[in-house]
Amino acid sequence: MSEAPIKRKTLRGSVKKNNQKQNDQEKSVKSKPQQAKENMVIKSKKQPPEEYSSAGDKPFESKMQTDTVAVEGESVVGRRKKTPATKKRDMDSLEGLTVQVAEKRESLHKKTMAILPLRDIVIFPYMIVPLFVGREKSVRALEAVTKENGRIFLVSQKDATIDDPSVEDIYRFGTIATILQLLKLPDGTVKVLVEGIQRGKIKKFVEQDNYFKAEIEEITSNFSGNTEETEALARSVLTQFEHYIKLNKKVAPEVLVSLNQITDPSKLADTVASHLNLKISEKQDVLEIVSVNERLERVFAHMEAEIGVLQVEKRIRNRVKRQMEKTQREYYLNEQLKAIQKELGEGEDGKDELAELEEKIKKTRLSKEAHEKALSDLKKLRGMSPMSAESTVVRNYLDWLLGIPWKKRTKVSNDLAYAEKILDADHYGLEKVKERILEYLAVQSRSSKIKGPILCLVGPPGVGKTSLARSIAKSTGRNYVRVSLGGVRDEAEIRGHRRTYIGAMPGKIIQGMKKAKSSNPLFLMDEIDKLGADWRGDPSSALLEVLDPEQNATFVDHYLEVDYDLSDVMFVTTANSLNMPQPLLDRMEIIRISGYTEDEKIEIAKRHLIEKQGQAHSLKPHEWSVSDDALRELVRTYTREAGVRSLEREIANLARKAVKEIVTGKAKTVHITKKNLERYAGVKRFHYGETELEDMVGIVTGLAWTEVGGEILTIESVMVPGKGNVKSTGKLGDVMQESVSAAFSYLKSRCLSYGIAPTLFEKHDFHVHVPEGATPKDGPSAGIAMVTTLVSVMTGIPIRRDIAMTGEITLRGRVLPIGGLKEKLLAALRAGIKTVCFPKENEKDLKELPSTIKKSLNLVPVSHVDEVIGYALVRKPQPIEWEETPVGDTVSGQKQSPSESSLPH
Repeated sequence: MSEAPIKRKTLRGSVKKNNQKQNDQEKSVKSKPQQAKENMVIKSKKQPPEEYSSAGDKPFESKMQTDTVAVEGESVVGRRKKTPATKKRDMDSLEGLTVQVAEKRESLHKKTMAILPLRDIVIFPYMIVPLFVGREKSVRALEAVTKENGRIFLVSQKDATIDDPSVEDIYRFGTIATILQLLKLPDGTVKVLVEGIQRGKIKKFVEQDNYFKAEIEEITSNFSGNTEETEALARSVLTQFEHYIKLNKKVAPEVLVSLNQITDPSKLADTVASHLNLKISEKQDVLEIVSVNERLERVFAHMEAEIGVLQVEKRIRNRVKRQMEKTQREYYLNEQLKAIQKELGEGEDGKDELAELEEKIKKTRLSKEAHEKALSDLKKLRGMSPMSAESTVVRNYLDWLLGIPWKKRTKVSNDLAYAEKILDADHYGLEKVKERILEYLAVQSRSSKIKGPILCLVGPPGVGKTSLARSIAKSTGRNYVRVSLGGVRDEAEIRGHRRTYIGAMPGKIIQGMKKAKSSNPLFLMDEIDKLGADWRGDPSSALLEVLDPEQNATFVDHYLEVDYDLSDVMFVTTANSLNMPQPLLDRMEIIRISGYTEDEKIEIAKRHLIEKQGQAHSLKPHEWSVSDDALRELVRTYTREAGVRSLEREIANLARKAVKEIVTGKAKTVHITKKNLERYAGVKRFHYGETELEDMVGIVTGLAWTEVGGEILTIESVMVPGKGNVKSTGKLGDVMQESVSAAFSYLKSRCLSYGIAPTLFEKHDFHVHVPEGATPKDGPSAGIAMVTTLVSVMTGIPIRRDIAMTGEITLRGRVLPIGGLKEKLLAALRAGIKTVCFPKENEKDLKELPSTIKKSLNLVPVSHVDEVIGYALVRKPQPIEWEETPVGDTVSGQKQSPSESSLPH
């Protein structure tokens, strides 16, 4: 079966012709004069391309346009008509001419040429390219070449940014080119038209001061291999280039017509490579490939990659185009819908959205800066498409700017009697706190602007800090807004996010003001001590501006970008502890709220909690009741807290049980008393009374303060045979461990006063433990308790079970003052303690204690450890006398001290 005819020109003959090129050259100089004459190819005067000449550039007139140049390196004067006389002379000189050609063949592949370094371009053979030359060396090289044979070696720079390249900065492979036209421009640069002729390689640089010059070896393309394979590769490259042209509109379609006329595979590969959008290094690699087949394969691979990229670009363009068409269509339909709605709503609501915004800006009492900003953004909004993302951002900004209250005040009540009535009705006890709040309100009633300090209510959970702030707002007639700061770690949550971010919004301050709907609300910042800090910023630092009366008149939120006046706002904060930055503490006045006494808890339950839980569980007042004895038992044995939250939960539990009995028909009314309390409330959770049932050796009750109120702390110690080591356990902090060391050192120095033999410290080890072991404990106030437990275990004298103590000691035995006395005394009262030893310097704090605490406890102020030992032990230890015994002597006549005998524990 014969092959189908191929429309394109076959390249097979051209390949064979190039494969035999060298042999044909050798045969051309063998025997006949006609062969020698045929080998002398005369090149006539070249004309520049029409498209270049049409630009107004004149052809370069030079010697090379009149002289004839032989391709093989030979020159002849010109073609003349041979006479018979000259024919014989030519025949005679044929032999000498053959010798000359053979000698010149040696230098055919190595020629000395000027070098023109190129930037951002690689010239291939058969390319005609205009170049603009401005570097001094390059201009001198062109001038020298035009005076000689008009040939120059074009080679690319490795780095296009180098203005004065050295020999190391240029590639070794390039293209031998001829100058077709040269034109000097007024600015000193040169415009030159060059044509690539043949590949070349720099063999050796020749010294030249004015420009680069080197010996160039001409590189001939290698056609070795299967001609059919070359033919197939050429066809594949041509077919792939057609596909490439369809995707890349930058290449003119006429190029494909020119490529179809090319019969030389080498020329085809170079021409296609010159039209590809490749990097300089990639084009240089193609230029350096001598093998035609390998070059065609490389060009084919580059086209494959480029076509893949172009296809992706085409898909992206199509997708974007579709999206734009969809957006335009939606915009057109929305405009039509607006027009229809306007026609339908004519006479009812003919105002459009922008007009409403403009009218709202006029009516809102904005500051001057905010008014200008609102009008500016409204102007931007008018020029935007309603469907654009930017218009949504601007619209949201205007909504926020116009939504917050500007100079919109509520009338503040200055009636202190009414305020006191509200506070008393909502909260039982807290007399000192109420008095301070009334003082604060009295001052504000006489001034138009709030310039006083910010109130900070500090106390354990459940004591009514948040509800107290609500009562203040109610009593003054201010709008109430609460913001919880617990867990806030990002500074932007206080100041707001900048509008450049997606989903940006104002911070909690501006959000709270919008919620308050007035510019003078009571703004409660709850749990301010729970603020955190991380890599996003420190929110507590952002609050410094908000809580400073001298600065908050010009508070700037990142989202609003305009000043907002917070000077009319009454700020109240709450915290469980003072564990917050010092600059923040300096801006607030601390009002401590201690825990409630037992009687106060019972009264709060009777006044508020029982009624509240009854309503929550749909119980009518006559359907259930809780007696005072039952409430007292509930407080003592089912709760142990500073506030009343656990008490409220227990009352809610009683209400649920009462509802169940009434619904099931077991009872019509439920009366809870101390006798039947366990039936409704369950098993008792705490033991009320002394912590121990009998007086024990080495066990003492200390008092501690925590963020949730006071707590009792049992401290115990034992003595075992050993070498005088002291061990402390119970997850004690550094300060508490130091208290143990100080107590032990004090006892060593005063052992004889307490009836303790000095040898006891050398023959025994001591272990101090503070249950519960899993709870971290720290602080100096357990110092006197440490001394008491060690004295008891060393002397064997038990400690009274109904006494508790708190106080820090020195190495001289002095008792130093402590903090949190009220909370600690309340804890002792809850535990059923009768007597409390406390530092004498804390007597001034007793004036602020409720009378119920003073009546219920025997408060003993102490200034020295000796006084504590006298109260705490069941009997006072007797001092002893001790004489040092020389080494090696036995003890004689010395009675054994009770402290050296075995001690009961």
